Amino acid sequence: MSSQDEPLEVWIDQDLCTGDGICVQYAPEVFELDIDGLAYVRGEGDELLAEPGATVPVPLTLLQDVVDSAKECPGDCIHVRRRSDLVEVYGPDAD
Repeated sequence: MSSQDEPLEVWIDQDLCTGDGICVQYAPEVFELDIDGLAYVRGEGDELLAEPGATVPVPLTLLQDVVDSAKECPGDCIHVRRRSDLVEVYGPDAD
């Protein structure tokens, strides 16, 4: 199984979020700005997951949008990691 096929998850570090909303522009199915002006991930049924470190699976169809969000984020606060071993593959802590 290549890393491209491995299940991934994404989370946002709200302490670093600048509230620019670039992630929402790229992947509104995955990210949402809350009333506090910070971005959060969206869970099942489009529920906003406001607890720190909340993760959601990255749908394969949205992978490129989520990766672009992580790359373009001015706050470097979007983390995408493998679900199997929690190694970050996109984001500020990726190798």
